[in-house]
Amino acid sequence: MPLGRSNERESRVGTDPSGCREPAAYTLPMAVLIDPPLWPKHGTVWSHLVSDRSIEELVAFADRAGIPRRGFDLDHYDVPAERYDELVAAGAEPVPARDLVRRLAASGLRVTPRERRASLGR
Repeated sequence: MPLGRSNERESRVGTDPSGCREPAAYTLPMAVLIDPPLWPKHGTVWSHLVSDRSIEELVAFADRAGIPRRGFDLDHYDVPAERYDELVAAGAEPVPARDLVRRLAASGLRVTPRERRASLGR
């Protein structure tokens, strides 16, 4: 994914005060993704907000955006349609639902349906 797009932020590591990067420095694009609000429940439609980097990054983004912790479901947040534009403006990368699932699975962070059932004691 190319850097510098408006919906990505950079994390600079190893930069000295002059702004020069040290050899071990790297740049990470933001990796919080959101799919279109397609999932009906409770009288609205919902999007999924995920990170393909870490759960910590996802939780930090959600906290900054004021998403309640009760919206967290093991590997994603459920967010109502009316928050979609706001979350994209805050830096979430809009992706099709299929791409969101593919990238989440490729990251190793996806909780499978079997793992989800087990976490609920079913």
